[in-house]
Amino acid sequence: MTLTGLYVPLITPFDERGVVALDALAALAHQVFDAGAAGVVVLGTTGEPEALSDAERHQLVDLIASVCRDRRAQLLVGAHTVASLRALDGRPEVAAALCLVPPFVRPGEAGVLAHFAHLAEASPVPLVAYHVPYRTGQQLSAAALRRLAELPGVVGIKHAVGGIDADTLAFLAEPPAGFAVLGGEDAFISPLLALGGHGGILASAHVATTDFVALIEAWRVGDVDRARPLGHRLAALSVALFAEPNPSVIKAVLHAQGRIPTPDVRLPLLPATPKARQLALRYVDELASVPA
Repeated sequence: MTLTGLYVPLITPFDERGVVALDALAALAHQVFDAGAAGVVVLGTTGEPEALSDAERHQLVDLIASVCRDRRAQLLVGAHTVASLRALDGRPEVAAALCLVPPFVRPGEAGVLAHFAHLAEASPVPLVAYHVPYRTGQQLSAAALRRLAELPGVVGIKHAVGGIDADTLAFLAEPPAGFAVLGGEDAFISPLLALGGHGGILASAHVATTDFVALIEAWRVGDVDRARPLGHRLAALSVALFAEPNPSVIKAVLHAQGRIPTPDVRLPLLPATPKARQLALRYVDELASVPA
C-alpha cells in the first residue's frame, strides 16, 4: 500500500437542528475526490470526533466508507485504542487508521514505540502515526521516528510539529524506505514537500482542493517554478483558515460557499468570528483570481 498525495480530513457538518448533515458530508467527499484528492480522513481532529456520539461516529464511517468504495479512493479513520481499531475489521475500504501519539501522559519515546507496537499487533489495518507534539506534549526525535517506521504495521506518519524543526530535517535527510511522510501542518506543507514529504493530510484543502493537489504534484516532479509561488499563496490561505480553533473558520467558509447547511461547531469549540470568516474568504477569492 502506498500513501501519497492529498488526504482531506473531513469536517462533520451539522444542520439547523444540530444533527449531522450526512448528505452534505457525502457531497464534500465527492467534491474533494473530483478535485483530485487521493483519499479522506474521517474521525480526525477536524471532524470533532470527541463531540460526537458513538452512533454518529459509526454513521460517519459507514457513509464515507461507501463513498470511498464507489470512488475507489483511500479512507483513513481516526482510531486511538485497541477497541476502536478492532472495530475496523471487515471494512476493506479502510486503507489505514490514523493513531495519535499518546497525549498528556508524556510516556517518553520508548513508551510511544511500545504503544504503537501494541496497537499495530492488535489492528486489522495498517497504522499512520499522528505526531503533533504541541497537542500531545510528547516530542519524538528523528531517531525515534525511524524506529517507529521500522515497526511492522506502521506505514506512515502525519507529521505536524508546528513547523520545520531540526528533527524534521534530520528525519527527511534519510527517510525510511516505504514509509509515508504526510504533512499535517497546513501552512508548512510546501517546505515539507520540498524536503521530500510524500503528501499531506490537510484540513485547509476543503478549500482550494485543486490547488493543494497541484502543489503536491509540482513538488513531486520538481517543478519549483510552479510549486514555490503556489506554496506561498496556500500558506497564506492556511494561516487564515487556522486563525481560530479548527475547524471553525473552515466551516464558516464552506457555509458561505453554500456547501454545508450551517457553520456550526459543537462545544468546546465556538463558531468563527465574522472577522476571521471575512479574512479567510478574501484569501479564497485572491487565490481563485490567480491563473492556474
